[in-house]
Amino acid sequence: MELREVIGRRRSIRFLLPYKPVEPEKIQRMLEAARIASHWGNVQTLRAVVVFKDTAPKEVIEAITAPVAGFQIRLAPVVIVWYLETGAVDEQSDRLRELMHAGALGFGEGKHDALEKQLIPFFTGILPRLKEPGINEVDCGQGIAQATLMAFEQGLGTCLLGSGNTDVVRKNLGLPDSCRVLLLQTVGYPAESPEAGGQRPRQPFETLFHMNCYGNPFPRNEEVVCELKEDGMLQDPAPLPWREAELEYLKNALGIKGHGLI
Repeated sequence: MELREVIGRRRSIRFLLPYKPVEPEKIQRMLEAARIASHWGNVQTLRAVVVFKDTAPKEVIEAITAPVAGFQIRLAPVVIVWYLETGAVDEQSDRLRELMHAGALGFGEGKHDALEKQLIPFFTGILPRLKEPGINEVDCGQGIAQATLMAFEQGLGTCLLGSGNTDVVRKNLGLPDSCRVLLLQTVGYPAESPEAGGQRPRQPFETLFHMNCYGNPFPRNEEVVCELKEDGMLQDPAPLPWREAELEYLKNALGIKGHGLI
């Protein structure tokens, strides 16, 4: 599948087949994709605990049940708990030295001295700030996005959800106090169609992106739009005519009670 088509189909799949297990090898490929994502200073704060529902302890499954869209957690055969390990920032000096050794940092004869006498002392001086919410979350998001693309490449469906009571999640999964729970990602084989009702609503392109200064919309070339539609990246907007019938079928087939929001 071409990358553009993968991106186009990379919408949240909320209805998964609860009876069809996910091969560990496919989860590994997702984690491998997350591992090689770019991260400032190469410190790699993104970590994960993969919960296989058929083998995980009861207290772990109870801890990850989210207060909103809980039916998705109940259906999913696999839930990935993504978290941020702030303790990784303490190793940033070693990670920078690794980058230097790999030829990915600096140039010229004096680069080693500059690293030890300038760059590392600078980062060490702001170490507490580097652990605060901000750039780490952005870089973790890149890793999660790459894992998500890998999931869709393998025919899996996923959805990113809030983590509910993070203190309970941390305790029951045995996570260290130095971590911040980011989100939960349900993973499984889709029970709904790949279109999932069509392209979800998005704000206008010109409202979101600017050129050279704020208020000057980035020009949207319609030829590019047509090209992306042909490649399957941009798809017909939701709701597709048959979506409500599909939702009713999924509700009955999967035994979901009520309105399906919790």
